[in-house]
Amino acid sequence: MRILGINAVFHDPAAALVVDGRVVAAAEEERFSRRKHGKRPVPFATWELPEQAARWCLAEAGLEPADLDAVGYSYDPDLVDHGLDGVDPGWEELRTTYARRAPNFLKTALPGLDPAKVRFVRHHVAHAASSGLAAPFGDAAVLVADGRGEATSYLAGEYRDGKLVELAAQRLPHSLGLRYEDLTEHLGFARSSDEYKVMALASYGKPRFRDELCEAIAASPDGGFRAAPVDLTRFAPRREPGADFRPEHADLAASVQQRLEEVLLDLLRWLHTQTGQSRLTMAGGIALNCVANTRLLAEGPFDEIWVQPAAGDAGTALGAALHLATELGEPAAPPGADLGRGFTDAEIQQALDTARLRYDRPDDLAATVAQALADDELVAWFEGRAEFGPRALGHRSLLAHPGHRRNLERLNDVKGREQFRPVAPMVLADRARELFERGPVPSPHMLFVHDVRPEWRDRIPAVTHVDGTARIQTVDPADESLVARMLEEFAARTGIPVVVNTSLNTAGRPMVDSPRDALECFGSSPIDLLAIGPFVVRRPA
Repeated sequence: MRILGINAVFHDPAAALVVDGRVVAAAEEERFSRRKHGKRPVPFATWELPEQAARWCLAEAGLEPADLDAVGYSYDPDLVDHGLDGVDPGWEELRTTYARRAPNFLKTALPGLDPAKVRFVRHHVAHAASSGLAAPFGDAAVLVADGRGEATSYLAGEYRDGKLVELAAQRLPHSLGLRYEDLTEHLGFARSSDEYKVMALASYGKPRFRDELCEAIAASPDGGFRAAPVDLTRFAPRREPGADFRPEHADLAASVQQRLEEVLLDLLRWLHTQTGQSRLTMAGGIALNCVANTRLLAEGPFDEIWVQPAAGDAGTALGAALHLATELGEPAAPPGADLGRGFTDAEIQQALDTARLRYDRPDDLAATVAQALADDELVAWFEGRAEFGPRALGHRSLLAHPGHRRNLERLNDVKGREQFRPVAPMVLADRARELFERGPVPSPHMLFVHDVRPEWRDRIPAVTHVDGTARIQTVDPADESLVARMLEEFAARTGIPVVVNTSLNTAGRPMVDSPRDALECFGSSPIDLLAIGPFVVRRPA
């Protein structure tokens, strides 16, 4: 079976391809168009499809659109309730019309596709499949929470023998994701884009408004919750983009963050009681809140929590394909996160020659990069297939020495980010417990935070957040041999088995994807060394 998954309705358009029980490829449209998030998250953009991502997925498998057996579109327009509070007033009918016409839009974008093969997959079912069917284990509970789907904002259930059993849902306007988006916008950030900035800002505040939020945001006995719109001006004035932050802004972020965690804990306890499962899988934008994830694991009833690395809407492309594959009797094996584009050494060398750059091919790339990092150089790292999802996991990364506090400010300056935002460490998996406590190990996808052990906080200050935590990525040599060797070489030189790992991009730009993207980023940023495939490019003296 050859099944294409498509996400296109809200934001982060993406495509994924499953062939004969294997996930062959998955990619976000932004990596091709170089437009952050692919498009604006507005109803009149629903017609915009991940055309380039879909064509690449098919090309990766050597297929034509006519070869597809099915296409899963991660939204079902027949389930929309246009009169429901929480939908976009005045625009929802347009979104629904565009979604309903998606089969013909896809036929135009992918000539040869039979539009009759396009099947609508409910948004939250696609989210659930992206975690429950992609997790590295079998039966498990599943929780999906985001801004909204067709008419709901949440799904709770379990997977048994590959089949989803739904146990609870929550209708709009009640939505944990929309309330977090409200806060994001209130604090002067971009809605449906910058929620991770709110999570970082929360660490600087006190949750002094938490009690007042309890009445508006609370779990209910039936496995759902109450989360209607809140007048945030009661707590802090609306901040205009670029304006200074006031203490009450951080306090409001801390209060909403804490209340979110508490409601999620109540939902998990209900779900555990209903299912008796020891494992939980999660997806939806809320599942990218790594601070909440850590608390859910530490205080919740589940022994293990697995979060889809592409937990946001992009992941529903993968979930729609996995859901249809299972329904059609050919379930796919759980994939990794490196599902995007990769390039041969010859292709990379051609890009370097075209750019007329001087480059070397060192005998030991890992040692060369480790020495540069030990010398406090900034290194752009481009290796293997691109990551699917928002986290740089050692394939399209910007690396630095974690032992110098100034490197946090330095990296935020390079990337054009706010200075309150942390950067993350990658660490050898077998040494992670020496440096970090609380939080799961292994943690290969940067979806949990860990406490930095007190004796290490002054040794790795660049990756230690203001609250003493770090969002780590553990590296196993069996999975990432070259990255692991680089970490070993760096540890041999510095005594520190950690390097800073942040995404290889600058503010407002998608993560680097192709060699050309990498060269453009290197050429426009004060990065000292570019490690691209087996080659090294140094900045001219």
